[in-house]
Amino acid sequence: MLYITLRQYEYVCAIGRHGSLSAAAQHLNVSQPALSNALTRVEEHLGHPLFSRRRGAAMSLTPQGREFIDRAEALLTSAARIEETKALVAGTSRLKLGCFVDLAPFLLARAMQTIRDTLPDIVLTHGVDTFEGLISGLTDGRFDLALTYDLGLDAGFSRHKLLDSTPNALVSPAHPLAGQGSVSLAELEQYPLILSKEGLSAQHVLGLFRRHGLHPSVSYRAESLEIQRSLAAHGEGVGISYASPQNGLSYDRMRLLSLPISDPDATEAVILARHGTGPADTTIAAAEQALVRSLGKL
Repeated sequence: MLYITLRQYEYVCAIGRHGSLSAAAQHLNVSQPALSNALTRVEEHLGHPLFSRRRGAAMSLTPQGREFIDRAEALLTSAARIEETKALVAGTSRLKLGCFVDLAPFLLARAMQTIRDTLPDIVLTHGVDTFEGLISGLTDGRFDLALTYDLGLDAGFSRHKLLDSTPNALVSPAHPLAGQGSVSLAELEQYPLILSKEGLSAQHVLGLFRRHGLHPSVSYRAESLEIQRSLAAHGEGVGISYASPQNGLSYDRMRLLSLPISDPDATEAVILARHGTGPADTTIAAAEQALVRSLGKL
């Protein structure tokens, strides 16, 4: 008899992947109490804690927790493959597309339409995740392909460059830099920054400054692009983002300016990634080629 449900396995793995109940709840679109209850039941059944909990610190896996997560991720991957049986029996193929959360509003729908036009008989699913989530998803088979920035991927991944993305400084119309057509990293150093709460994204932006010997202060780590834009529009600092909607208003209808950052080395590639460096199967290879042709023209 199974005492731990697949849903509870999924919840615990999400907590381990995201490092906190709040981040995992946001990713899964469930309540924090639901995750907390699932974790408590699993730990009570196993008889030992899976996470170390310290007030004010991220939840860290115990040695038993790391082993449990590894086995649970493998179980969830196997369960997903079992669900694919219906499609396989019907003679159809499946493709799982992932997309970095900030890029999704700009690229995901176009990418899905491209794949459906190219491969009309496949079963296409998608997921939106953080850098770390996409990397683990590509590694464990939850995603076949992912649209992301070239951050955090090692030599075990194949990459196809789609386009170059220039970062923008997000400022309110009253900001001292608002009258400029573009800004440099050196000009931005003297103003507090609003960065993404996503770890690799913030590290990358701060790395751009440090490369030039610059050390800016950080006022906020925003949970989403739109929160970052709203904070910048209200004068709480300068947002820095590679994803920049053309709309000059934040969600709360405050005016916002987007100034390109002029330093050439700040440009970052948007890529199509998959795990492995060998030839892809025919379905994935066809989707890769179609996406490179379509999105590479943007």
